[in-house]
Amino acid sequence: MEKFKITVKLNCKAKDVFTGWLNDKTHSEFTGGAEAKTSTNEGGSFKVYNGYISGTNVEIFPHKRIIQKWRTNDFAPSDEDSILELMFTQKEEYTLVALSHTHLPDGEGEKYKKGWKDTYFTYMKKYFEQ
Repeated sequence: MEKFKITVKLNCKAKDVFTGWLNDKTHSEFTGGAEAKTSTNEGGSFKVYNGYISGTNVEIFPHKRIIQKWRTNDFAPSDEDSILELMFTQKEEYTLVALSHTHLPDGEGEKYKKGWKDTYFTYMKKYFEQ
């Protein structure tokens, strides 16, 4: 199993990025227009990035933290779900989003780390700079 942590600084309120993560339209815009079906409930399921990513919400702490069971279509059926934890920290003029991704299949950590940076964080920065 592999794991990593990355952070991104966004020019927005923590409430806005937290709420956007759990909103179909905003989550879609975070990924450059990829289809997103999210859930705002603990135990609720989601499918994002045109169905490539799926999982369930494990814990939701409003405007502070989201924990999800997470997998992609690339996971083998025998692979357990990975765990995604997002922390939203409000600073004076920006929000720091810390992403911790654990229980990834061996050999896949760098691939997913790059995906988060290239696919999510790049679009999220553009979205909140508008």
